[in-house]
Amino acid sequence: MISRRNLVAGIGAGVASAAANRAMAQSFPFKPNQRYPDPAIEILDPAFAKYRLYSSTLEQVATGMRWAEGPAYFPEGGYLLFSDIPNNRIMKYSEKDGSLSVFRSPANFANGNTRDRQGRLVTCEHSVTRRITRTEKNGKITVLADNFEGKRLNSPNDIVVKSDDTIWFTDPVFGIAGEWEGFKAKRAQDSTNVFRIGTDGKLTAVITDLVNPNGLAFSPDEKKLYVVEWKGTPNRSIWSYDVNADGTVSNKSKLIDAADQGSLDGFRVDRDGNLWCGWGSNGALQSEPTDVGGRKVYQLKGKPEDLDGVMVFSPQGKPLGFIRLPERCENLTFGGPKNNRLYMASCHSIYALYVDAHGAT
Repeated sequence: MISRRNLVAGIGAGVASAAANRAMAQSFPFKPNQRYPDPAIEILDPAFAKYRLYSSTLEQVATGMRWAEGPAYFPEGGYLLFSDIPNNRIMKYSEKDGSLSVFRSPANFANGNTRDRQGRLVTCEHSVTRRITRTEKNGKITVLADNFEGKRLNSPNDIVVKSDDTIWFTDPVFGIAGEWEGFKAKRAQDSTNVFRIGTDGKLTAVITDLVNPNGLAFSPDEKKLYVVEWKGTPNRSIWSYDVNADGTVSNKSKLIDAADQGSLDGFRVDRDGNLWCGWGSNGALQSEPTDVGGRKVYQLKGKPEDLDGVMVFSPQGKPLGFIRLPERCENLTFGGPKNNRLYMASCHSIYALYVDAHGAT
């Protein structure tokens, strides 16, 4: 029997879902593979076989976003928060009932999100405010950083929290470069930096020579910091740094090069030190046009349908595996009750896959 309480709750959930849907972009159907093992999980090196669960299938758990980014999992509540940047909101996906709702709107074009050691949401507000904020347990928002040496930050992008409670984030210009992911504005910082917020609140520029740094993560022992450089190498790359006891970094070396057609964005590291990287086309064009229906067209280098997904690399930068997705993957995180469910923010949708790997914490 349906009680009045359950009926009201169901109506409320329906209204919330409808409210979430009104601002949505395209919602795409997705048909999971019927056979095990899922052919979407490709083994590029035998070392990756142990991370594939034979009877796990790629799932689409949410769709309808314009540009999904910055997933962060909260085990206490069993939910995933992630940004929908052009729609200027943070979304919430609940594992308990599969619902999708708006967590915060407007969200100052939030991009990267993470969970700190006390279970609080820490967010990169990508445009307008251009700051790092923390959402307290009572819902109050605390500003952690909004300027450096008297000048505004450029456009905070991705963020991680170290075990010593220091907060590290990248500050490229994407949120102020145009009108799609925020509002166009002049950059304030001369360089695009990687910053560190100390436990005393002091903000330090730890890396200043990367052109638009993007995703970042620590190795499991936190002795290495990995940072994506979006431009300037000339290809998108992941650089590796030694992390020193005083919070500085040294010994810069290139770990991964995405070549002239691949795209690196956000990534995460598992307990074995492997890097699970969002992947797709970088939009680079062929040098010469080809004939398409009587027109000369400059086509992409590489086919997006062959590039879209998640590339997994060993700690030495060797390709191990590829998770093929129907959309380009911008960012990802490990979640689920056992920390073995990979959530992938991919353009319009969120995909999930159980793997035999666990996120480094």
